[in-house]
Amino acid sequence: MSSSALRSLSCDSDVIDHLNRAYHNIHPNIKMTDVKDITPDLDRLDDQLDDLEEILQPLLGNLQGLASELPLLDKAKLFSLTAYAIESLLFSSLKLEGSDTQTQAVYAELKRIQQYFGKIKNIETPEVEESRSLTVNQEAAARILKADLADNKTISNKLAEKIAEERAKALLKSVENRKRPAEESPVPSKSGSADDGKDKGKKQKKGKKSKSKN
Repeated sequence: MSSSALRSLSCDSDVIDHLNRAYHNIHPNIKMTDVKDITPDLDRLDDQLDDLEEILQPLLGNLQGLASELPLLDKAKLFSLTAYAIESLLFSSLKLEGSDTQTQAVYAELKRIQQYFGKIKNIETPEVEESRSLTVNQEAAARILKADLADNKTISNKLAEKIAEERAKALLKSVENRKRPAEESPVPSKSGSADDGKDKGKKQKKGKKSKSKN
């Protein structure tokens, strides 16, 4: 919608009545006629909506294609951020209409997506040792994606295969780590025992010579 279109809408009586009701719901003690000219604000809003549409177009046009090229954790970020952007637009639209957004389903969705942000952050900064963190990160990200994309059987099956593959790698690595200390443990030196035997033999010979002299 262009700026001229917004200006023409501002002259429509139905639009003015709608804005008046919406504004009255937010500020019941202030009349719309007491408010300053909002045409500059509408122009700025129009430009911002154009910028937003341009930014979101690549995501909404080929979201699955973009996600297929990313690692699992980055996929979780992409889906979460895209969902949050869309839900935020719906939230803003309801807010402009004067609706009580606290009771709307979109409010609960925003809270749910924020929880995903927290999970992703915990995966990125784990408290466990670094050798185990990579497997945990990939498995946790895969579980998040699998829960969100349960309806898509193809992606869900691929994620299940990936989880099984990462678990197998972790098991193999743990087995190798157990074998390594046994292979690297020092073998007792045989030279020491041989030297001890020679020393004992010399002592026995000396003892026999001293007895024969007596």
